Amino acid sequence: MLDVIKNIVADRLGNELRFFKGWLDQPKAVGTPFPTSRHTGRAMASLIDMGSGLPVLEIGHGTGVITRAILNRGLPPHQLYAVECASEFADALKCDFPGVRILTGSAFELDEVLGESNETIFDCVVSAIPLLNLKMASRIQYVEDMLDRIPAGRPVIQVTYGTKSPVPPESGSFAVRRADFILRNVPPAHLWTYRRMPS
Repeated sequence: MLDVIKNIVADRLGNELRFFKGWLDQPKAVGTPFPTSRHTGRAMASLIDMGSGLPVLEIGHGTGVITRAILNRGLPPHQLYAVECASEFADALKCDFPGVRILTGSAFELDEVLGESNETIFDCVVSAIPLLNLKMASRIQYVEDMLDRIPAGRPVIQVTYGTKSPVPPESGSFAVRRADFILRNVPPAHLWTYRRMPS
């Protein structure tokens, strides 16, 4: 039993050290020196419609906390497309999550990153990229592009550490809503959803 606990602690510390190193190397791309908590991952995964039959698009999976929460919800691994710009995170997660479609590349070049799957319709987008580090025009472009990849009414789910939505309601053709506030995250996290309402 002690060996099992030691292995769990070692894995967790290894993930957190890898994340911290990623933040040191690319602070604007990673956003925070602390990985997302499992509580935040579960909150984000809870917004997936498991009955839709559609795959899920995850952007910025880091150490895989959100990825694990999505799979624990019951989504088959082959139904999850996970896009990560940092190759060291992507390479590690290919070992940790066999069957998940882990893709390396920029969230702003998704057609190229998705390749033959670039016209896939997803149930929702689960996003952990640090939008607050981007200019407002890039944030709006990002949300609009993600909304083009999901049905009307389904959400782009964004985690952020600011108290306001990274993209204000008046910015585009979508509704903005605070979905949750997770105190058990370092720093405390806000979840926002962006949706185009059905006509």
